Amino acid sequence: MADPAAPFLYVVVCAAGAADGVGGLIAAAQQQGWEVGVIATPTACAGAFFDIGDAVARTGREVRSAWRTPADPRPFPPADAMVVAPATFNTINKWAAGIGDTLAVATLCEAYGAGVPVLALPCVSGALARHPAYGDSVRRLRGMGVRLTEGEFGWDAARAALAALPVRRL
Repeated sequence: MADPAAPFLYVVVCAAGAADGVGGLIAAAQQQGWEVGVIATPTACAGAFFDIGDAVARTGREVRSAWRTPADPRPFPPADAMVVAPATFNTINKWAAGIGDTLAVATLCEAYGAGVPVLALPCVSGALARHPAYGDSVRRLRGMGVRLTEGEFGWDAARAALAALPVRRL
């Protein structure tokens, strides 16, 4: 049962092989007192990059990847913080450029204007990380206050960084 007094965390999941470990991040967030909702990129959902059924069972909420109509109720409360894990090359670049062409990226774009703290854990190959657009995007996101981890992607780092994530309470 959801605790309305608990802070609400959006976990944004992108299409990378590492996404299969997101259940552990959800569990860690819940152990730290967060209520959790998962938003995934369409490719992450369609490509079976993570166990959607497990995420639903852990959170008690649908995994979102499609837009809702204006008549549909909001399925999640406003976010007190967000975590993007794994954050792919494509998502990082679109987010930094303000290209909200998916629910996941549009939600990240809105976080800046809403003052929601965001932690991103990039999962990007060395070759892609050397692309000049990626470096520009990382600098822009950091300038926007996004906390990006450095080094190789790992769920242990994700759980540790989550513990230090500030909470924005309305």
